[in-house]
Amino acid sequence: GMVSNWTKIPPPLFKKVVIVLIDALRDDFVFGSKGKQFMPYTTQVVERGTSYSFIAEAKPPTVTMPRIKALMTGSIPGFIDVIVNLNSPALLDDNLIWQAKTAGKRIIFYGDDTWVKLFPKHFVEYDGTTSFFVSDFTEVDDNVTRHLDRVLKREDWDLLILHYLGLDHIGHMTGPNSPLVGPKLREMDNVLKKIHISLLSKEEASLPNLLVVCGDHGMSETGSHGGSSEGEVHTPLLFISSAFEKRIGPLTQPKLVQQTDLASTLAVGLGLPISRNSVGNLILPVVGGKTMREQLRFVHLNGFQLSRLLQENTPAYEKDPGYEHFKIAEKSHGNWIKLYLEGNNSEILLNLGKKVLKQYLEALKILSSSLSKQVAQYDMYSMMVGTVIIMEVLLLLLLSFPKALSSRAEFEVPLSPPLFSLLFYLMCLMLCAVHVIVCTSAESLCYFCSMSWLTAVGVMMLISALMCGILSAIAKIFENSRLPLKNPVVSSYRWSEINVLILSGTIGHVLSLGASSFIEEEHQTWYFLINTLCLALCQELCRNNFLLKEYDPQHGTTVKQNFDSIGEASECKNIDIPAGGNSKLGKASSSAEFIQGSDKWISLASPWIILICCRLLRSLNQTGVQWAHRPDFGHWLTSSEHKSELSFLAAVSLLMIFFLVQRRCSLVSKIAMALGLLGVYSYRAAIGNVVFPWQHDTKDISKGITEARFVYVFVLGIVFTGTKDLLKSQVISADSSVKSTGLWEVYSGLVLLAALLFRPHNLPVLVFCLLIQTMMTKYIWRPLKFDAAQITIMHYWFGQAFFYFQGNSNGIATVDVSAGFVGLESYVEIPAIFLTAFATYAGPLLWAIHLLCYLSSEVNRDSAAVGHGCFCYALMRSIPVAIYIVLVTGLRYHLFIWSVFSPKLLYEGVHVFITATICLFFTAMDQNHSHKVQD
Repeated sequence: GMVSNWTKIPPPLFKKVVIVLIDALRDDFVFGSKGKQFMPYTTQVVERGTSYSFIAEAKPPTVTMPRIKALMTGSIPGFIDVIVNLNSPALLDDNLIWQAKTAGKRIIFYGDDTWVKLFPKHFVEYDGTTSFFVSDFTEVDDNVTRHLDRVLKREDWDLLILHYLGLDHIGHMTGPNSPLVGPKLREMDNVLKKIHISLLSKEEASLPNLLVVCGDHGMSETGSHGGSSEGEVHTPLLFISSAFEKRIGPLTQPKLVQQTDLASTLAVGLGLPISRNSVGNLILPVVGGKTMREQLRFVHLNGFQLSRLLQENTPAYEKDPGYEHFKIAEKSHGNWIKLYLEGNNSEILLNLGKKVLKQYLEALKILSSSLSKQVAQYDMYSMMVGTVIIMEVLLLLLLSFPKALSSRAEFEVPLSPPLFSLLFYLMCLMLCAVHVIVCTSAESLCYFCSMSWLTAVGVMMLISALMCGILSAIAKIFENSRLPLKNPVVSSYRWSEINVLILSGTIGHVLSLGASSFIEEEHQTWYFLINTLCLALCQELCRNNFLLKEYDPQHGTTVKQNFDSIGEASECKNIDIPAGGNSKLGKASSSAEFIQGSDKWISLASPWIILICCRLLRSLNQTGVQWAHRPDFGHWLTSSEHKSELSFLAAVSLLMIFFLVQRRCSLVSKIAMALGLLGVYSYRAAIGNVVFPWQHDTKDISKGITEARFVYVFVLGIVFTGTKDLLKSQVISADSSVKSTGLWEVYSGLVLLAALLFRPHNLPVLVFCLLIQTMMTKYIWRPLKFDAAQITIMHYWFGQAFFYFQGNSNGIATVDVSAGFVGLESYVEIPAIFLTAFATYAGPLLWAIHLLCYLSSEVNRDSAAVGHGCFCYALMRSIPVAIYIVLVTGLRYHLFIWSVFSPKLLYEGVHVFITATICLFFTAMDQNHSHKVQD
């Protein structure tokens, strides 16, 4: 009894298996009130039929491709699969589909083409449908159901897999409470009824058939998925077969199992080996009808597979509690077999068998839990190389700070001298030697080691050059510090409250990224910072209006002269201090002109108006994790009973957008903007979000492709007009007014695109964004004469806050995928990715482009202002990203690494890419200044 003599895999328990995977099927859609109302047949089978019901818990990220991997391999996929989900490569890991094909099983598949990409050449027959075109609710499911009647009559298959996408698409477009959800669930219920009746009618006495109903993930309260909320991770899992006993007695709450358990259970049911890397447990009730000897054999197989996986991944596996429990259960199993072979069939043998079974199940649970924690294998060498490069770039940016903010706005990386220094070559040789040692001794696969030697040497040269550049920059700073001060007045320069707030806010935000709760609720940090900023601005305005009244014009002139001398001294020291200055004294000269005029009281009220706007925006979309479930104004507007209110709000918002944007556009752009915004409303009316006053609710809902493309024409037209003016200002004439108009028209085109992609209830976010920008430009930034660096940081802070005002969070679930398909008839990858990214990061993007418009339009501002803005924007993005990468590397074994830290890292990565694009645009617009510097 010490070694099992059962060398063959147990025979299959079921003849035919049908897996019906309904994308985004939440557990309450089957077990809740919606199930009773819209899925009567399924509910009847669950309550009174021969079935077993479970709630399967999915691990984040809750997107389709990683979930299919988990269901078929029993393993926990990595977070990188969120990105790979867009274009799935073939699955090379051991999996149920490969095992079934190897065993000669004939597999048919219809549905989401992700399966076809993951398992190429595995299906004897298949028909894939595009999963990313979320505007399609009906055809995507009809293309699956149309094959059913024909396939169910045939006998030439063993495994049939159906993946329905319609429910997921409805969730993305209209949410889980949409009136479209009920009819779709009823359609799915009819499909399940048809399959179940067909399987029962074709059953043979020898082997029964099995119907498995499951979801890959659920959906959040907004209809999206990708995060770790209960609605996203809990999906129903039903096993329906005549082999099971009919349910009697009161209905109990379905037991919670892991989604990975399905692979092990189906492997046993189909008589296949359990996948090599599976961490799932056998769901015992499915095999509960078999004899005790068979049940013990099944759980022993599962335990043996898990213990072998533990041996491969853990050096000290013998001390693992799960392994110890398994060995004890295995020994008890051996004793039970001895008694069984002796012909002992008493009650004692049965009770002993149940005890052994319980021991096995306990061992399986501990083994599975232990493996799930160890499954993440990190490529530390590649991670460290990437982190070193990022930290070197950040250090170079920080060391270049004084020169980059000087009057000449010079930013140069001293790389040419180090390339010819001995230190550079010594570092290259040392790093190459380390690379050889690490790659030859590495046991596991390393991404950096798998690169070509030419690429690896190039990376080593980059690291060495950056390090030599840093040392060179530090040496220059020390050299300059030894020079005597040309003017002692500089030492009297004092930091203003705004500067202290900016510095402390930036440091505080960076430090908060080390805590999972602060990442989940990061919107609270930004809301706090912009509210505090508004109060600080209010103080500055009051000081300039009231406290500096006592300065007479003569004294004011003296102060101005003093400040000018400070400015001259600072230029010698390569420190940028604006003409208006940062100190309290420097602003005295402008107070006389500031006090006069009718705009004084509007200026004083503007910070309070901005605070009111921000408070209203906070009520529009609840975000984060802790309070995301609470009802907000956005939910109230999007409910079907309030369509008329939403329509009115959308119409008023579009009129406000036109009023706020058109003021600096050319006549042609004004007409295009007006027609474009009318097209936006028409598009939303066509897809059923809003209604025209003369329109009845009975109107057929379309995809609005014509209306959306109508708007795209005007977006491209306005952007093209602006680009033409920019090229004219860059190439033909250096007229700043032409350049300013061109930039504003590009900005207007992006505002129109945002209006098209935003959900109707989010249009007030765009209105308030434009309103706050207008107020701050006219009544705060110009009167207070802030320098380019301060204005850039304010723009950055408001951009971050508006990212969360849109309803975004640091969870994947809040990405509005439907924005990527506005105006598209089918899934086209590049436009879909661009539109989704733009809609997600519209807040930071619009504030960044507005910064460029503002700095370029200020005639009396230093010509280096755009360069200063570009540098500060890059630095503000680089500091939190670089520090966060170090923090995430240190916290890689944290409990919330996959559910909290990894999604945030993904958001930061995309944001860095967008920031790099913005900085390139800034640099292009600052080309004239760079020519002057070179001259």
